[in-house]
Amino acid sequence: MVLNTRTEYQELAEVFPELLKLFLEETDQVPEDPEIMQMFIHLNQMDLEANRKPEGYNRKGRMRLIFPTNRMEFYVKGSSKSGEVVRVAEKISKMLTKNGFEHELEWNTLSCLEL
Repeated sequence: MVLNTRTEYQELAEVFPELLKLFLEETDQVPEDPEIMQMFIHLNQMDLEANRKPEGYNRKGRMRLIFPTNRMEFYVKGSSKSGEVVRVAEKISKMLTKNGFEHELEWNTLSCLEL
């Protein structure tokens, strides 16, 4: 998801908890311990509120939520079915639209990137 060029990281702080929960629920990666979930949210929130690029969710697992350093965007990286990546990305896109974030979905622009 490429965010509008006028968007700053700190603007995502308000919706990031919802975004991360949606991502983790849709990818069946919700931590069993609620304190771990709060830690993921808190660490990302600190960066976002300081207008810095957040970590996202870059742990080993079926999918990752990646914030690259080169532009205002983030993407979903899957280790298996591309159809699942599409489904999750579209759900996140709908959530962003509902919350007033202008963005564009770009497909396969990072397919050469290996994590």
